Amino acid sequence: MPSTELLIAFFATTAIFAYIPGPAMLYAAAQTMARGRWFGLTAALGIHLGGYVHVVAAAAGLSVLFHAVPTLYIAVKLAGALYLIWLGVSLFRARAQDDAVISGIEPKSARRAFFESITVEVLNPKTAIFFMAFLPQFIDASATFPVWLQFLVLGTIVNLMFSSADVMCVVLAGALINRLRRSSHAQRLMRRAGGAVLVGLGVHVALQKS
Repeated sequence: MPSTELLIAFFATTAIFAYIPGPAMLYAAAQTMARGRWFGLTAALGIHLGGYVHVVAAAAGLSVLFHAVPTLYIAVKLAGALYLIWLGVSLFRARAQDDAVISGIEPKSARRAFFESITVEVLNPKTAIFFMAFLPQFIDASATFPVWLQFLVLGTIVNLMFSSADVMCVVLAGALINRLRRSSHAQRLMRRAGGAVLVGLGVHVALQKS
């Protein structure tokens, strides 16, 4: 593994990146605001598992494809942006489900949110680029462990730390929801706010320069 000094720098830098508000945190918070804490935690889990796709891709060097084929990068980015916008619009169109927010979400709905979140993360090429650009700074080619294994280990640590920030964001948003849960009007507003956040994220991703 890398030296102790390199690992300390790695953990410190990862913590800073993890707890700076980003798209994943906003997405998890939006799901919490729109549908309740269980949906938010399900979304965070989906994002976490989707992140391992990028960890494996970085270890295999597949992320280099996005640099080599810019058209592929743009296509994946736009697909992810359109998917976020579609999710946001679907929240605007959804009927109020006060009982679901108060009593819990149906398993089928929770599963749907879970797979939606995995898709959102997998379709985020910037995550792949981040892993490919960030992790090599802390890889020691002369270490005992092979480079690909270092990528997997460090990538897993990064993914876990980012997910801890997502969960914290869900908990904070959930605390807000609990204060408003008795008001159907407030729940409707929160659902629309969550939809607006998702649409805004989609537009931001689509318009953001590579």
